Amino acid sequence: MNWFSKPFFSNFKGSQRDPFMRLALLLTILIVPVAFKPGMMPKPIIEKGLFCLEIASKALGGTDQSKVCLEKQQKTLSEVFLDPLKRALPESPELILVGEGSIRASSPPTTFSYQVLGALVGGLEIEEDKKAIIEYIVEDGETLSSIATRFNISLNTVLLANNLTKSTQIKPGVSLIILPVTGIIYHVKSGDTISVIAEKYKGKTDEIVAINSLPEEGDIYTGDILIIPNGVIPAAPVYVASQSIPVASSYFICPVVSPCRKTQGLHWYNAVDFSHGQCGELIYAAAAGTVLNVKLTNSTSRGAFGGAGNTITILHPNGVVTSYGHIAVSLVTPGQSVSQGQPIALMGGKPGTAGAGLSTGCHVHFGVSGAVNPFR
Repeated sequence: MNWFSKPFFSNFKGSQRDPFMRLALLLTILIVPVAFKPGMMPKPIIEKGLFCLEIASKALGGTDQSKVCLEKQQKTLSEVFLDPLKRALPESPELILVGEGSIRASSPPTTFSYQVLGALVGGLEIEEDKKAIIEYIVEDGETLSSIATRFNISLNTVLLANNLTKSTQIKPGVSLIILPVTGIIYHVKSGDTISVIAEKYKGKTDEIVAINSLPEEGDIYTGDILIIPNGVIPAAPVYVASQSIPVASSYFICPVVSPCRKTQGLHWYNAVDFSHGQCGELIYAAAAGTVLNVKLTNSTSRGAFGGAGNTITILHPNGVVTSYGHIAVSLVTPGQSVSQGQPIALMGGKPGTAGAGLSTGCHVHFGVSGAVNPFR
């Protein structure tokens, strides 16, 4: 057939008036150039950046060449993972440590933005946001009972989460920990399993897995903070993780580059925030240890991983666990040994980005389980 002959084009006579044909042509014009835009295949760039990271990590704080290399690596990864125009790679799956020396991937349960869905239907309450533990500032005239009613949880839930009694008088300005559902908070210890915890505190395994965004296998790690829906304290309750391990003032270093800028003081749970106001900033291991878990999600929900968003946890030789929340990119994997001051992640926390969690801006949420936070 002659593609340029009059008979061929005569088949489309009048199609230029068809609104659907016009829409198809418009989409073709707009989408095709974007799909083949130069620079959308960042794999070589990433490989170069990771090679640079390896050089810099081996000589951290050493030669000028290693420092320049590290800066280039940070810039490369920041551009690839934080710039939506260059983000051609699929989302990273959650990495789960199996046994002592192997890793498996667990894909996030969703691959779309709940916030976008809510915007489309208008006024839809985002279910994932209900998974976040929040800190609520008491307002004038409020009581413990009215606050419990406001958040649709039991009064006992508020009392247990905050170590209060029914006779406690609260004042405006006081900060309270509010769970997303009626239940209790539990701090995971060595040897714990979901089934044992569920049996001891009268919870349901599937509900614990769901509310805490755990993988189907229910893998948990020392230092994790779990919500037990409808959980009941059997006896002699301990509401907060032990902080009895003595830690020297020099044991931990600041997890961000100097100057060590703290943007929020002690808050839930036993954590402080650090930032210089820019996403993509390097985050460092506060002390030597072993990476316990790396939790990553492509969800933009504020309730991602309890509000902490993408999180790395590290077990240190003294038994203390540190956590680094609201990260954008992890540079480590579960089971990996890290040294003090080693780059472990790039800072995230920008609202609306994947894994930001309950955050108002770029920062790292540095938490300590098992000891006093030295930066409180």
